[in-house]
Amino acid sequence: MKNPLKAKLKEGKPAYGIGLSIGHPDVAEIIGKLGYDWAFIDTEHSPMDVADVQVLLQAMSSSSTVPIVRVAWNDMVMIKKALDIGAYGIIVPWVNSREEALRAVQAVKYPPEGVRGWGPRRAALGDPDYAKTANDEILLSVQIETQQADDHIDEILSVPGIDAVMIGPNDLSLSLGVFTQWEDPKFKDAIARIRDSCIRNGVAPGIVAINDLEKRLEEGFRFFQVTQDTMLLSNYGAEVLRRCRALSSG
Repeated sequence: MKNPLKAKLKEGKPAYGIGLSIGHPDVAEIIGKLGYDWAFIDTEHSPMDVADVQVLLQAMSSSSTVPIVRVAWNDMVMIKKALDIGAYGIIVPWVNSREEALRAVQAVKYPPEGVRGWGPRRAALGDPDYAKTANDEILLSVQIETQQADDHIDEILSVPGIDAVMIGPNDLSLSLGVFTQWEDPKFKDAIARIRDSCIRNGVAPGIVAINDLEKRLEEGFRFFQVTQDTMLLSNYGAEVLRRCRALSSG
């Protein structure tokens, strides 16, 4: 198993990703062919279950986009199933303490580093080296999205085995009491603390950067969600309709 997304982040290069919440293989296949560095299949805020996720992973299998899964919760069974069906990485939401970070790492890794059980039914198809390489190549990102997580960020990121952080700006700002107030000093200070902790601990700093990518790049972030499938559909559909209306009104 070789994970080009993990390699890129280790080299300090930016990696641009897209969220998938529409559970249809045509959508995953089309987006996979666009050339994003990575795509995450979202089971936290979508109705998809593990069978849906497998179909999307299969649809993306001929593309260069690295497929990862955001599990619904920091649960070893959810993580194990996502990995066994072929995810190259896992995003774990709502990690607020060192203990929760350790739980996520152990769920991702085979013994002796973790507790993942053997049974990579799809992940190891045609990959005789999967058992030897999975622990090193699978990417683990934890989501930092609460005041509690920000308060314990060095404890969280000092856990060996965490490769990246994904800051959820909406949830973090909500937890801080400054919902969507991106220029509030409280929010800006939290973002800076998380980024600095990532750098100290050798973890790739990531953030949802749909409207402020250039700014976040300058700040030193490297792991980005820049859009999602529903936004592409909605925004482009609205733009086409706007052009149509403009023509007919002229």
